[in-house]
Amino acid sequence: MQSSTIHETARGRPARAGDSRRAILAAAADAFASAGQAGARMDAIADAAGVNKALLYYYFKSKESLFQAVVEDHFEAFNRDAVQLLAGPGPARSVLLRYASLHFDFICSRLRYAGLYQQLMSYGGKPLDSLVKKYFLPRSRALDKLLERGMKTGEFRKADRMNTAVSIASLIVFYFSSAPVMRLIRPGDPYSPASLKRR
Repeated sequence: MQSSTIHETARGRPARAGDSRRAILAAAADAFASAGQAGARMDAIADAAGVNKALLYYYFKSKESLFQAVVEDHFEAFNRDAVQLLAGPGPARSVLLRYASLHFDFICSRLRYAGLYQQLMSYGGKPLDSLVKKYFLPRSRALDKLLERGMKTGEFRKADRMNTAVSIASLIVFYFSSAPVMRLIRPGDPYSPASLKRR
């Protein structure tokens, strides 16, 4: 077998398609988190994943499509649990608190990649449009229904639901995006287990 064969690793050993794709996504997530979309190099990602460059381009036609796949991988994992939780039974107030904890804990478990979402928002364009339709909209609709239910039962005060949803997201996400500033304002690591527990 030759190492250039499309379904082999860089070392010439046969690889399962799913394993190769997962290895590429993991290596790409690290590369994009460290160097940003512009600075990440496809040959370095292929090397880190243990695959040849031809295999990387077989799965992902460009660096842009690889970046989108990395972010989508994260969104898919979160949405699976979040939408189910938001649409589930129980008092709206309890469901909302569980959702906020789920969202916060999800980011905590992927701290290295928190910047990927900011990169996505900055670049915009078709990748963002596609991911919003596929992931943000279903989650937004589920949260909107929960807020509406809570307002009808009197658990939440009546308010504009869109602005309420934005405020909820901000309470969770802003902590992570402002971490570099917090490090300058006061000593300590905002990402340490103790800091995250306090938050």
